[in-house]
Amino acid sequence: MSDHQPVPASDPGSGRAPKPLGSGVRFDDEQPVTVVLVRHGQTTMTVARGYSGSGEPGPPLDEHGRDQARAAAVLVDRVGRDLWGDIHYPSQIIASPMVRTQETAGIVAERLGLPVQVDATFQEADFGEWQGLTAEQIEERWPGQLAPWHTRGDLVPPGGESIAQVGDRVRRGLDGLIEAGTDRTVVVVSHAVAIRAVLGVAMGAQPSSWSQLRVAPASLSIVRLFPDKRHEIAVVGVPSEGWGAV
Repeated sequence: MSDHQPVPASDPGSGRAPKPLGSGVRFDDEQPVTVVLVRHGQTTMTVARGYSGSGEPGPPLDEHGRDQARAAAVLVDRVGRDLWGDIHYPSQIIASPMVRTQETAGIVAERLGLPVQVDATFQEADFGEWQGLTAEQIEERWPGQLAPWHTRGDLVPPGGESIAQVGDRVRRGLDGLIEAGTDRTVVVVSHAVAIRAVLGVAMGAQPSSWSQLRVAPASLSIVRLFPDKRHEIAVVGVPSEGWGAV
């Protein structure tokens, strides 16, 4: 028999909820900081499939995007209550400084009764000269550049950031959350590329694979960050619409 045995599913004296079946395997009782990642709701640029990065503060949420944000708020409010019961109820909300994330975070914060803290670490990729353009327009002006930006991860658009660079940035943000204390839950309202980067960094995947993760508007993902960097990906891209009345 091995000398190393998994930690029991629950400690009767700790008051903690049992670890759910299928959760990440650990051989200690370290507690993580849980990060609930919420992508902002829909904007006009989302509908147009334009590359809307951190180079401009806008656009704001459209009407449907505000409805999505309210649905996301309902779902986040259930974390640690009747959903994902082994996770603490959120005690902090952080958002990218972009208008669409600030609006989404404001709606979530009102539901949870928490203030919103701004952190540019979790802002969207800077698309540089691709800002505001569709994929077709980018391909027309920079032939053969857009696909490898997604699939290689190291290509830098003119005046912008590569996916790998976004990963380096969000990694610093995640390290900061761990250093600020574990055994708590933080909501981070962010963007598609940035959330994919968080998920990719957390599972140790190469940047070239991050674009394969589906992160829809107002969807929810959950990562659990441990000091030893053996992080757990608990949830990826759960749609918030359809989870109950707002």
